[in-house]
Amino acid sequence: MQTIYHKANTRGKADHGWLKSHHSFSFASFQDPQKMGFGQLRVLNDDIVKPKMGFGTHPHRNMEIISIPLSGALSHKDSMDNKRAITVGEVQVMSAGTGLQHSEFNDSKTDEVNFLQLWIQPQELEVTPRYEQKQFDESKRENQFQTVVASKDNVIDDALWIHQDAYISLGNFDASQTVNFKLNDASHGIYVFLLEGEITIGNETLSQKDAVGIWETENVDISIKEDSKILVVEVPLN
Repeated sequence: MQTIYHKANTRGKADHGWLKSHHSFSFASFQDPQKMGFGQLRVLNDDIVKPKMGFGTHPHRNMEIISIPLSGALSHKDSMDNKRAITVGEVQVMSAGTGLQHSEFNDSKTDEVNFLQLWIQPQELEVTPRYEQKQFDESKRENQFQTVVASKDNVIDDALWIHQDAYISLGNFDASQTVNFKLNDASHGIYVFLLEGEITIGNETLSQKDAVGIWETENVDISIKEDSKILVVEVPLN
């Protein structure tokens, strides 16, 4: 098993006043040649948007874009005539394909919104743009992993699908146990991002917003030291 650890305090930082962002990989003004992504996972941004602020209309092309709210609600509008809010418990996917434009806004007058945005490079280019979002039953991730995004060729349970042989899972775990994550494909790697709590993988202990990339294994044991919430992204490595 091969690993690479990324401590939370090594992420890129951006503070635009209305937006505070942490970048796990090179993005915008944060450029690190050692952090250009993990396999087909290109972006993992941890964004906090102030009340009544947001991202204006901007374009995307040939990228699978996944948004996961952690707190608050994010309003979405795009060139495919979708206009909806994304709330905690929901996941949104967009296949940018031949091109689309969208905006994201925090409509609240009082509360910040914190959300993760992931970009996964697609295995098919120039596909027809598409949008989908779904509310997931969070009870199904208690002390187990719930797949919320999957490959369109291997849709697991009721997961949303994307144009890549990739999977995104979420799990909420009680302390004092060891859980095993089994990869869908042993040639893939996984990027484990700790949302809350404390866990140990191998010889390394992860705290909130730490991450570890893992490859050359079929499964991974995760020791839960404190009540923890975990995001796992499984992707092809090339």
